[in-house]
Amino acid sequence: MKDFITNEIKNKTAVLVGLITPEQNEDEVNEYLDELAFLAETAGLVPGKRYLQRLDKANPVTFVGKGKLQEIEEYVKEEENEIGVVIFDDELSAKQIRNIEKELQIRIMDRTSLILDIFAMRAQSANAKVQVELAQYQYLLPRLTRMWTHLERQRGGGGTIMRGPGETQLETDRRIILDKITHLKQELKDIDKQKTVQRKNRGKLVRVALVGYTNVGKSTLMTLLSKSDVFAENKLFATLDTTVRKMTIQNLPFLLTDTVGFIRKLPTHLIESFKSTLDEVREADILLHVVDISHPAFEEQIKVVEKTLFEIDDSDKPAILVFNKIDAFTHVVKEEDDLTPKKRDNYTLEELKQSWLSKINEKCIFISAKEKENIEELKQLIYDNVKEIHISRFPYNDFLYQNYEEEEE
Repeated sequence: MKDFITNEIKNKTAVLVGLITPEQNEDEVNEYLDELAFLAETAGLVPGKRYLQRLDKANPVTFVGKGKLQEIEEYVKEEENEIGVVIFDDELSAKQIRNIEKELQIRIMDRTSLILDIFAMRAQSANAKVQVELAQYQYLLPRLTRMWTHLERQRGGGGTIMRGPGETQLETDRRIILDKITHLKQELKDIDKQKTVQRKNRGKLVRVALVGYTNVGKSTLMTLLSKSDVFAENKLFATLDTTVRKMTIQNLPFLLTDTVGFIRKLPTHLIESFKSTLDEVREADILLHVVDISHPAFEEQIKVVEKTLFEIDDSDKPAILVFNKIDAFTHVVKEEDDLTPKKRDNYTLEELKQSWLSKINEKCIFISAKEKENIEELKQLIYDNVKEIHISRFPYNDFLYQNYEEEEE
């Protein structure tokens, strides 16, 4: 796997650049840059100065306008010993990267390459590593002219690469990458077959999958529910590998799966390359959609997850919304003489519960995995939903549940 972030720029400052357009207002762009800063920090960089520009659409040559690019250039020259990279919040074309790098004389990255680098850092299993490598090659293929040289050294197998008559280095590199992509796709097909066999071997147990935006506390909740150690960290994409645990609530066994977190502007080829991981979500019977209620943009994060589930044809499953981190929830109290309409951050937790969230009724619960608040209520909700599916598969067991519950009473 290729690292976009080399040791030379790690621990250096990253300048962040975003666009205000008709599709995304200033508040949204600032939220995106907050997330971009968190991504940069996760990747070992130090988030620094931010630049915003209002345009109808991105400049096809330099992303931002000429004046804004000069402004960034002047700042980069002033702080040249501190700044290691300039990161743009949207995906850049090869032409844009080439022109911006030529102007700024510094490493350029976009949101996609940053996410890919974090995925490369986080990948632990052979499965995850292959998926990340495939996504990297798919990203790099249209950007060969600036990012790749001497690809023949990376080709697998013995021997040297011989160019055909009139074949340029770029054409040779492109052919090598296409071969790599074909090889990695075949590897993933083999992995998919193994994973399918593993899933079949689990029998007909009901499957519950934790899904949600990255860093909402899924792994912490997984650890709490399954009483097993699952890696959790306050960083984006703390884990890429799917974790499956067999659980029992009361007398009812089922499988609980933790999955990779979703994020805004998740690259399409990343979703495609992580198909074998997302298959765990596809084959789940129930989704536990974990939401960070303390995040100011939690409603948008819900939409991002729902959109991603729709893209993988998995939006019609029973889902329970689990609003986590109620211990971290805060709100801004309006002053008495403030007559402006209430904003999202003015609502108390109780007011939010009575808003559109109240329409979800029994499919919604508010918890704190960290403080273990309302966890027993969550377990009961999971039990009720799993039991309903389990009985439909094993109807002869129905009387066992009735007897068990009568004994409990």
